[in-house]
Amino acid sequence: MTAITGETDVRPAQGEVFGHPRGLAVLAGTELWDRISFHGMQALLTLYMVEQLFLPGHIERIAGFAGFRSVIEHLTGPLSVQALATQIFGIYVGLVYFTPALGGALGDQVLGRTRTVSLGALLMTAGHFCMAFDQSFLLALLCLILGAGCFRGNLTPQVGELYPAGDRRRVVAFQLYASMINLGAFIAPLATGALGKAFGWHVGFAFAGFGMLIGLFVYLSGRGWLAPDAPRGPRAVATPLTSVERRIVLMLVGLVPIAALFWIAQSQVWNTYNLWVRDHIELQVGSFTMPVPWLQALDGLSPFVCLPPMLLFWRWQAQRGREPNEFTKAAIGCFIFAVSTAWLGAAQLVTDGHGRTPLLWAVAFHFASNLGWLYFAPTMTALFSRAAPKSVNATMMGVYLLSVFLGSVVSGRLGGLYEHMSPSGFWMLHAGLVGLGGVILLAIGARFSGAFATAAPEDALAATA
Repeated sequence: MTAITGETDVRPAQGEVFGHPRGLAVLAGTELWDRISFHGMQALLTLYMVEQLFLPGHIERIAGFAGFRSVIEHLTGPLSVQALATQIFGIYVGLVYFTPALGGALGDQVLGRTRTVSLGALLMTAGHFCMAFDQSFLLALLCLILGAGCFRGNLTPQVGELYPAGDRRRVVAFQLYASMINLGAFIAPLATGALGKAFGWHVGFAFAGFGMLIGLFVYLSGRGWLAPDAPRGPRAVATPLTSVERRIVLMLVGLVPIAALFWIAQSQVWNTYNLWVRDHIELQVGSFTMPVPWLQALDGLSPFVCLPPMLLFWRWQAQRGREPNEFTKAAIGCFIFAVSTAWLGAAQLVTDGHGRTPLLWAVAFHFASNLGWLYFAPTMTALFSRAAPKSVNATMMGVYLLSVFLGSVVSGRLGGLYEHMSPSGFWMLHAGLVGLGGVILLAIGARFSGAFATAAPEDALAATA
């Protein structure tokens, strides 16, 4: 392998598979198992806390939990078991999306990417196995949060290093990489949901732990096909931002709380939605009762179904000079997601003799909401990546992740309202929040869109990885 420092190529000398470097298969396979591990645990977490861990006989055994709960309730006021579970889930997911910015710095400046990815995988494996015991629940969450930061902050950047600057294959590579994220998100809830239902929660968590170990094995086995770690040393003095660049940075920072309005609703689908499905959706199919987490698998399948026609539609618009700018696309995503969330609120209008809504109602929600996600999330990521000044580009990508963090934490707090509001009112509240985000984005786009470069549809979708 050869490495060239600076702005030039740091790719290893290697063969290709289907026109792409072999290292892409290594990174995509590693990411697949990471997502199987992560989404498998995420699909179970809220249900596990509400239905077992936080009940008498279990909650008393969690090491350090009394103090941890008192800190949360000092900020929120007293919380029921269900409200406490949704708040902890929101904090956990928020930090999982925030820490990669810190993990990236650790890999770049201290340990190098290989060691940091390995450390992250081992921490997440330990976290999943710690979930097998009541006593180590908080330690498990800490390991998972820190591990995700180390792992994801250093794995994704290695995809770009496989290709020289300007190589058009890079766009396709990120789309292939993102497809592994979705495939993992599809497989994981099916596997852990079935295992949890048949053998208990802890077996589902153990599956996630072994999945992470497989991911680490894939990564280390294929390390020779990846770019070597860049030399670590004193950083060059950063070039001061110009007045125009400072203005762009401030505008991007201002978009963070607006983007968070979308992530409040999206995070609630990962969180309280499982409880709503348990309480209101007819899960009986013949003599078989479908595990609640299985519906989460549709969030992995839906992008595969929605993406091709959406890309064709965008290209059709572009050929006629009618393709919306990034702000309009993101706003459309918010509106689609708002209508989808309102669809959940309307579920009470369609019930059977037992007061439950047909399963297909929830299935339709997942496909519609993921179309909204495809319009919003990749476009916002690409906007930040393209518009941020080069000298602070990586920092601004970390700043954008604050929107996911804020949305997740707020959604955790709002999850406590599920016990006190009607289901229709609960989901209409979230529909209103994400719809408000769309209105604000439209207004900002009408006034400031010229200040940002326009992202190609393919680049926008690639950037979501």
